[in-house]
Amino acid sequence: MSAEPMNPGPLNAGRLRRRLAGGDVTIGTFVGLSSATAAEVCAAAGADWILIDLEHGSGGEDSVRDGVIAAGSYGVPTIVRVESGDRIRIGRVLDQGAAGIMIPRLNTVDQAAESVRHMLYPPHGDRGVATYNRSCRWGMDRRTLTAPDQETLGVIQIETLEALESVEEIAAQDGVDVIFVGPLDLSYALGVPLQLDSNVFQEALQRVVSAAQLHNKAAGILAVDGMGAAKYVRQGFRFVAIGSDSTIMAAAFRDAFDTARN
Repeated sequence: MSAEPMNPGPLNAGRLRRRLAGGDVTIGTFVGLSSATAAEVCAAAGADWILIDLEHGSGGEDSVRDGVIAAGSYGVPTIVRVESGDRIRIGRVLDQGAAGIMIPRLNTVDQAAESVRHMLYPPHGDRGVATYNRSCRWGMDRRTLTAPDQETLGVIQIETLEALESVEEIAAQDGVDVIFVGPLDLSYALGVPLQLDSNVFQEALQRVVSAAQLHNKAAGILAVDGMGAAKYVRQGFRFVAIGSDSTIMAAAFRDAFDTARN
């Protein structure tokens, strides 16, 4: 008999993490408009996951509360990029039912390890223990509190020179499942701002992919469009985001307006 609840609702129960651990390629998108409807549309369109962005997006934690339900109604898990690796930021969105956490602007192995600890219940970590939240189905399913295997997908961003220099050690950490390139930030850090085809940037990408493969983790990155995403998959990336709700909508409207006027 399965250990997972019969009716998990919007909860992912670690399935996305297991897919990536098994070598699958997954494609998703960022959601930054603070709209449950936008999250639902992205899920309905075929995303493997959505990522609600609290670092650069327009919404706060309420967007997580509503977005998890909207995407989960299509069986699509929600990842959340928190503003920082602080324990309270991570814990609050996990209690809302997020399947994973993305941490931006980390530089060192120790910072990555500390963030992972905040994702785990004791004795493996220091996540606050409570049952009256969505992650425990409002107290009706406490399995996650004592599950021997981690269910939360841990995504650590590589977007500074310090993180790039430590990428092999970061990838080796237990609980780090994805090392995710922030392409624009990393291009600036490398001294080639916005030059994503430059040799120095491409060499950095290959280093990230190699580090992920060495430690049986997934490399991730943000692509502008589907063609760019396909290129990154061919390079070895397995956790690829295609733009965001706002950028894809803006590009589609711009092209439609230009076509109509010309």
